[in-house]
Amino acid sequence: MVSTTAETMEYENKLVLAPMVRVGTLPLRLLAAQYGADITYGEEIIDHKLLKCERKINEIVDSTDFVEKGTDNVVFRTCKEEKGRVVFQMGTSDAVRALRAAKIVCNDVAAVDINMGCPKSFSLSGGMGAALLSKPELIHDILTTLKRNLDIPVTCKIRLLKSSNDTVELARRIEKTGVSALAVHGRKVPDRPRDPAKWHEIADVVASLSIPVIANGDVFEYDDIQRIKVATGASSVMVARGALWNASIFSPEGKLPWEEVKREYIRKSILWDNDIKSTKHTLKEMIMHYSCLEFPEGKAVIKSENLGYLARLYEEEEYYEFVRRTRRIL
Repeated sequence: MVSTTAETMEYENKLVLAPMVRVGTLPLRLLAAQYGADITYGEEIIDHKLLKCERKINEIVDSTDFVEKGTDNVVFRTCKEEKGRVVFQMGTSDAVRALRAAKIVCNDVAAVDINMGCPKSFSLSGGMGAALLSKPELIHDILTTLKRNLDIPVTCKIRLLKSSNDTVELARRIEKTGVSALAVHGRKVPDRPRDPAKWHEIADVVASLSIPVIANGDVFEYDDIQRIKVATGASSVMVARGALWNASIFSPEGKLPWEEVKREYIRKSILWDNDIKSTKHTLKEMIMHYSCLEFPEGKAVIKSENLGYLARLYEEEEYYEFVRRTRRIL
């Protein structure tokens, strides 16, 4: 039976949480959605890693977990609350392997996205991420294989190539594979986060395609969402660091104080039993942006060994104990 998700997942005029390694786990995705994100991408997960996993229903947490076989290591955790908007982002360099991995998660997510923009050496050395940008035949092979065999939407995320013409040419080839949308990060592979995003080059892609283009790069305030839409012509906008630092960036009412958003993130991490390393990494990124890790709060987060410790640090012991009691009753 064909899933109905393919018909309901729309990419026009959407606010999107970008895929972010180590931070894009369930609590941040749900937090972004609470504040107004329509689509939430998970962190990139490599196909090899997913192929070592088995799907398990976690009745204690009420989640669906993809756990590395023979271990307690949760590689990907999702839940029914986000099924209609969560995008599973995959790192791959092989069409057959990508399909095998996608088949494992495709019934629990809204869409599958292929990472073609990650410039980190780990991705590049495995022929994944931005390494795919120079292999249009392999891109075609991966995307058409997934498109033919999955009932949910398939998309990908790219970076800009050396020239705008090259980016447009690649984007047109990607569109021909039948993907539902294309996310474009307005930086080139050698660019660093401090280099300004080239919105005008995203505009060239938007003008050349008929499928939705999701514009990404340098969106740090709610007003930037409208600015990037006007500058690029894209109707949908993807936010990365701006959402990591304060997920309420998606709210049209304006940003909430980061202390409040941080506390809500901790509560969600407790509720969904998030991996302590991921929780700490996310908190450290928030603290580094607004404060300093050398201050007492930063030092205490670094030293924390579990969610209970963080609950005490942020005066959420009552909530922590409530969640623990509720689970014991279940």
